Amino acid sequence: MITSTVAQSHAVCAQCGLTSHAGALDQAALAASAATLAALADPIRLGIVELLSRHERMCVCDIVTAFDVGQPTVSHHLRVLREAGVVDVIRRGPWAYYGLRRDTLKRAAQDLVRLL
Repeated sequence: MITSTVAQSHAVCAQCGLTSHAGALDQAALAASAATLAALADPIRLGIVELLSRHERMCVCDIVTAFDVGQPTVSHHLRVLREAGVVDVIRRGPWAYYGLRRDTLKRAAQDLVRLL
């Protein structure tokens, strides 16, 4: 009986080929992907990303006009996107110009495609 337990503990998973699932996941990579996907999981933030995908950079004043919410709400959503690394900002005097971090979106898309 002990022999079969030992054999089972060293058995290879028939589906993935690993001898142990402990440590099989890159926790840091999962956390980064989750942060990106969470930032995109809001209609306004996803709309901001769509707008920015059509422009090199956009002023906050122009982004605000696309949504039926106030400037403070749009600024909050931009902060969430910035903290997740989805957008970056360049400040020129009182104006803030946001641009899409396409590398972050590409990485998130690759992570999702890899699951298929």
